[in-house]
Amino acid sequence: MENEHLDPTTEISLETVKERSVRGVVVLTGRTFLLQVIALVAQLFLFAYLGKYEFGVFAIVSAIINFLVYFSDIGLAAALIQKKEKPTDTDLKTTFFIQQLLVVAIITVVVVLTPFFTQKYSLNHDGQILLYALALSLFFSSLKSIPSVLLERKLEFVKLVFPQILEQLVYNVILVVMAMKGFGLMSFTVAVIVRGIVGLITIYILQPWVPGFAFSKRTLSGLFKFGIPYQVNTFLATFKDDGITIILGGILGPIGVGILSFAQKLARIPLTFFMDTVTRVTFPAFSRMQDAPDHLERSVTRSIFFICLLVFPSLVGIVVLSPILVRVIPRYNQWIPALVPLIFISVNFFFAAATTQLTNLLNAIGKIKITFYLMIMWTALTWLLIPILASKFGVTGASLGYGLVGASSIIAILIAKKYVNFSLTDSMIKPAIGAFVMGVFLVIARRFLPVSINSMILLTLAGVIIYGTSMLSLMGLSLAEDIKKSLKTLLNKAS
Repeated sequence: MENEHLDPTTEISLETVKERSVRGVVVLTGRTFLLQVIALVAQLFLFAYLGKYEFGVFAIVSAIINFLVYFSDIGLAAALIQKKEKPTDTDLKTTFFIQQLLVVAIITVVVVLTPFFTQKYSLNHDGQILLYALALSLFFSSLKSIPSVLLERKLEFVKLVFPQILEQLVYNVILVVMAMKGFGLMSFTVAVIVRGIVGLITIYILQPWVPGFAFSKRTLSGLFKFGIPYQVNTFLATFKDDGITIILGGILGPIGVGILSFAQKLARIPLTFFMDTVTRVTFPAFSRMQDAPDHLERSVTRSIFFICLLVFPSLVGIVVLSPILVRVIPRYNQWIPALVPLIFISVNFFFAAATTQLTNLLNAIGKIKITFYLMIMWTALTWLLIPILASKFGVTGASLGYGLVGASSIIAILIAKKYVNFSLTDSMIKPAIGAFVMGVFLVIARRFLPVSINSMILLTLAGVIIYGTSMLSLMGLSLAEDIKKSLKTLLNKAS
């Protein structure tokens, strides 16, 4: 069946597409979980062995490169993946040539502006070298683009995922080992360069391709029709997230950004584990339920409930237990100034647990313009509130700004409810009540316990019991049944 094609221009048959798509969901989900575990373990070590300045410099420099990367990619790779016909050798080499021109231009900009960045963000020598290393990693990444496109068009997800896992494993091992040996920012520099080289060699072994240059106006005009609009849709997210980090670097300095970075990474853990994987499945699931509104309402309610059921108590637990964590581990003492910012940033992620799924829903039912307008709203609020509050109240003000931007998501919830009448009570309010009850209990109990690892373990177990009891009292024995139905419905519809 592998050799039966739909037409002479297609690379693989329809049956192969179906088979590899299902396998791809499994592989991508497994990759996501594995990378999350690797990153989390590495992060816990880095919190102990790297300082606020190092975290801040890495966050600022990464944001600068990520922001510039946007201008180095005009969506040509995505256009090649989307292209109905099999790309010709001219298509591939033209895309490769244009990408190399853009990447070289971006690297040149980085080199020219390095003195400005050094002065603006108080970068030391290691910070400058890290900036060059990240720019070099952009070059390595551009060299991987065509082999990645070829693998993705053939839906060879196993081969596509393997270099990513190997890259992250090598990166995190080098980063942690060097950080533990006291290399500071140089740990990031070496890890970034080695990661780029390992990924580049691996993907060319798995998908050989001989790089070459070509230029075809016809190829470019065809790719631009999809590539430019595609790239424009990613601009607001880049502008909102990386752009604001660059601005905050000038206001708060590397140490202030480092404190914010710690709070964001810690508060982001529940979403990384419980939300990201679910949203990958629900987009195709919701798309296929558009003609069954009743079924769609129930599925949206259950999927949001499933995420909130896990994310809400996790966020509350992190906020309540962090004061013990940063005192019980001596090397974590430096993060005590991040405890208040952690509270406000957790508010942002609290709302994100629901609204990310709702913007996913709006996209799935074809309301892309609405999500675009919402993104404009969040971008405007981010750029209006966070820099002003950061200027007046420092790191705490910036984190308060993030919390207020998150709270504005109430608007997104109300808009989504107009199109799909999901149950707000069953999806968000009940888990929120359960998490609140658990939080109140833990805050009171924490006052009577010594600061120790044993206290953290005891409070964690007590929190699980209190939260479980609260949810059972709110929902009865239907709780377990609802979780089973949520998973079954989403997985069936997505397959």
